[in-house]
Amino acid sequence: MVFPILLHFLLFPQPLLSQDNNNFVRQPAGQLIITPHQRSNSEPQQVHISLVGKEKMRVSWITEEKQAESVVEYGTKSGEYSAKATGEHTSYQYFFYTSGQIHNVVIGPLQPSTTYYYRCSASGPEFSFKTPPPNLPIQFVIVGDLGQTEWTASTLKHVDSSDYDVFLLPGDLSYADSQQPLWDSFGRLVEPYASKRPWMVTEGNHEIEIFPIIYPKGFEAYNARWPMPFQQSASTSNLYYSFEVAATHVIMLGSYTDFDHQSDQYTWLQSDLANIDRAKTPWVIVLLHAPWYNTNEAHQGEGESMRQAMEELLYNARVDLVFAGHVHAYERFTRIYDNKADSCGPMYVTIGDGGNREGLALTFKNPPSPLSLYRESSFGHGRLRILNETHAHWSWHRNNDSDAVVADGVWIESLSSSKACSKIPEQQDAAHEEL
Repeated sequence: MVFPILLHFLLFPQPLLSQDNNNFVRQPAGQLIITPHQRSNSEPQQVHISLVGKEKMRVSWITEEKQAESVVEYGTKSGEYSAKATGEHTSYQYFFYTSGQIHNVVIGPLQPSTTYYYRCSASGPEFSFKTPPPNLPIQFVIVGDLGQTEWTASTLKHVDSSDYDVFLLPGDLSYADSQQPLWDSFGRLVEPYASKRPWMVTEGNHEIEIFPIIYPKGFEAYNARWPMPFQQSASTSNLYYSFEVAATHVIMLGSYTDFDHQSDQYTWLQSDLANIDRAKTPWVIVLLHAPWYNTNEAHQGEGESMRQAMEELLYNARVDLVFAGHVHAYERFTRIYDNKADSCGPMYVTIGDGGNREGLALTFKNPPSPLSLYRESSFGHGRLRILNETHAHWSWHRNNDSDAVVADGVWIESLSSSKACSKIPEQQDAAHEEL
């Protein structure tokens, strides 16, 4: 019995692995793009970078040749590499697939707002990246549920048409769904973008890739290919972590690992939030995959148990914004706490519209909730421009053929600058009782 089931899984993996609710109708997505390997086996491919602390960058890439060095040469002038760093490599096997050599090298210390040129494994093309600024202003691009379709290519082209500092992805990267060559194709597709700006990601349901008994823990490909700086924030898992950049504290939560009050993630989040100095870091944003608030028919209630477990922590810490993916549409809410409008709660945004192969979630609930201020089933991307300690601007850019159209935008005031929100709820209640 095991072999026929395994054969069916290998030939037709998606029906077995899909966690989607099929009770709604999706608009067809663009065609899948397969990006071939066009370099030699010794040359690096799938190059991407991610932040490690305030002065360092992790460079990740893959070579087919197992003997290629895990080394990065880099400098501030093209073709002149004044520094060199070595790292480590790994590989993994998934059924009959064996990955190439996955290299990870941390380089630095680096100067802020500086362009560096670099080469991996002492061969292949030269790449370059620009480090984020040391202080505000800073601009984040936020895209969820990216995939590798024609719409994905359109989204990335629109993202690249205007400069930014850091790319944030709240889950569902490649949509490989256990078809491991699709991880390689995805890495090659995003390399022109992910090699020149840091990509900070967290996992979605399509990264799980569990198979009973054989691969019970899941996330093997994701953890091997997209290591994030979890150790630097005292996390014990690559599935949740935090980092700081330009007076902004960014928390990446894991929707698909334990999050109840007894979990390691909950304990870690408590500690992480408690250690934020809002005088030095006035902005706090959170990213996760399954949204806590959602008026789309798709994936209704899938983030509810996590909301019940963790929402109070975010509220008491005065988190400014929470971004989610999973639902293949765009939706912006007002500031919320416990299903009610609350001027001291986070602003919630669903942005699972990057370009996935499953299409759009077209059906929203009616009548609309007064908590939901803008909603639309279109592919696109978002930009968060944090200008100073008190004000930021959020905009959502709809994919419209060859152009990206700004369809939604709002100014945001940081909660750390709000006198009305300066006290945690218990202190506010005590003040009201005294009155």
